[in-house]
Amino acid sequence: MNTKTSKILEQHQELRKKCLVYTRVMGYHRPVESFNIGKKGEHRQRVHFKENA
Repeated sequence: MNTKTSKILEQHQELRKKCLVYTRVMGYHRPVESFNIGKKGEHRQRVHFKENA
């Protein structure tokens, strides 16, 4: 993160909110925050792709 971005984040610290990331697991959505350490690591290693139009 560059210094300009860091300064902006520091200035607006009180406005920031926690963001929950959900992912689909076995047909339903769950917050990644609730995963165990192994599942969190697996989620970080996933490769995202864009489907061609």
